[in-house]
Amino acid sequence: MTQHERLTSLDAFRGATIAAMMLVNNAGDWGHVYPQLEHAEWNGWTFTDWIFPFFLFIVGVAMTMSFARRIERGDDARKLLLNAARRSVIIFVLGLILNGAPFFNLSTIRIPGVLQRIAVCYFIVSVIVLFTKTRKAQNFWLIGFLAVYWLMMKFIPVPGIGAGVLEQGKNFSAYIDSLLLSGHMYIYTQTWDPEGIISTLPAIATTLFGVQTGYFLRSPLSREEKTVWMFVAGFVLLFIGVVLDMWLPINKNIWTSSYSIFTAGWALICFAVLYWLIDVKGFKLKTPLGRWYTPFVMLGMNAIAVYFVGSLIGKLSISFMLSQPDGKSMMLKTYIYQHFFAPLLTNPFHASLLYAMMYVLGSFLLAWVMWKKQWFVKV
Repeated sequence: MTQHERLTSLDAFRGATIAAMMLVNNAGDWGHVYPQLEHAEWNGWTFTDWIFPFFLFIVGVAMTMSFARRIERGDDARKLLLNAARRSVIIFVLGLILNGAPFFNLSTIRIPGVLQRIAVCYFIVSVIVLFTKTRKAQNFWLIGFLAVYWLMMKFIPVPGIGAGVLEQGKNFSAYIDSLLLSGHMYIYTQTWDPEGIISTLPAIATTLFGVQTGYFLRSPLSREEKTVWMFVAGFVLLFIGVVLDMWLPINKNIWTSSYSIFTAGWALICFAVLYWLIDVKGFKLKTPLGRWYTPFVMLGMNAIAVYFVGSLIGKLSISFMLSQPDGKSMMLKTYIYQHFFAPLLTNPFHASLLYAMMYVLGSFLLAWVMWKKQWFVKV
């Protein structure tokens, strides 16, 4: 890979991940959702549980590529860190805006969130990448985050409960959330947050898995060799994650160390497939929009912007109420779904999925307009 080459497969992977986020976050009727399009209730995993760690993995890969290019052109570590801090603050604030919209009640606003976790992981990993001298040292940090989190969850006692309990709301991560984030957590859990403070540690490790992949992609190996070794590494991580599941269950809600390793394995395998198809074999099946992967590249080039706009629209659709003839109120989203989607299909699961698919289509449309206008939002 040349010094200034852009990985089309990485943009496509990012776009596919954002499309999947839009799909699983916007069911028409949450009472009728196919199991793979919901998070696992607690331990275990579904397709939905892959999506967030995939994005953090991509952040790590992209960070490595970006930092390497900028260092090659003469930027120093301090300048890169200031830029990373600026981007992290912007992403964090965007997350707070999503949590608060449209009424912004600061006394109860949720502080953690998806964008907030991305911001924190991006900044901390930036510090590690810019100020560690070797990949070996970075791997030490990666393993350290996983090990420390595991030890805390297993051996630090929670008052009134004890140590090693991993049940909902009774584990060490939930305890720290209740101490530091009381009144500012996820509305559906209230006493703990799925993007909480302590569980961000293994999420940082997920990002570091991406960093190591980025370094590997810049190695002098051939593209074919890189593809093979990414598959090998991915399957090794899957095996390790499944084995560790016997002692520390794979769990997205508290982002267990086994979950971080397991999903990094899946991310490597999925990325390797796209890398082989797009950047190695150059498979260029034509569609009305260009090559088969072009829509995902469009989405990937404006991932944060499309996610923010799509999520904001979704938030507004459940915040604004419409008065009905019987005097009752109905959410705007519910009105749209019941009047325009539910009547189309007799199976409510199909109708709910159709609504989500139309949401994804809208995301692609926004990305296409931005692509045509050459609007690339860099935060």
